[in-house]
Amino acid sequence: MKKNLFFCVAGLFLSFAILLSISNAEEVKIKLAIVDLYRVINESEPGKKAKSELESLIRSKQSAIEEKGKNIEALKADIDKQSAVITAEAKKAKEEELERLIKDYQRLVSDSQSEVRKKESELTNEILKQAREVINKIAKEGGYSLVLEKADGLVLYYTNTLEITDKVIKRVNEIKSETKKAEPKSKPSKN
Repeated sequence: MKKNLFFCVAGLFLSFAILLSISNAEEVKIKLAIVDLYRVINESEPGKKAKSELESLIRSKQSAIEEKGKNIEALKADIDKQSAVITAEAKKAKEEELERLIKDYQRLVSDSQSEVRKKESELTNEILKQAREVINKIAKEGGYSLVLEKADGLVLYYTNTLEITDKVIKRVNEIKSETKKAEPKSKPSKN
């Protein structure tokens, strides 16, 4: 019994020693990099353009919403002002119109929010697609084994030498400038 236990322990020890020597002989160098995609989206030229486009859409939606809100307030004031002098039927008709305007207002707000979210998602996804392509190229060129996204809670610590965000932003910006150079200039048509 003691012999069997001795051989099992000796066998485990020998196996561990062999595995340790194999792993030391085959050391693998792993090269890591960190990318802050939030910065890529916000600091790259396509990101700035997308932000501007989104802000423009929000302003246009906001002005339409404000106009509807003013119409509702005006009708409320009109109802309050005339409530003593108009008939019950006329008051009821104005209140129904007010309810319809409020429903239209709520629908407009909801539709506007959905449209803004959809547009933001489209623009962000396009930038992320470009960033992923650039990251893959940089990773292959630089011999990186793994590229992690710097996200809250995901990467707890890293040295600044691992971060390649500035390279990614520069390359994403270059893609846009190369695209502009490659676009043919449209000639005015002769009519």
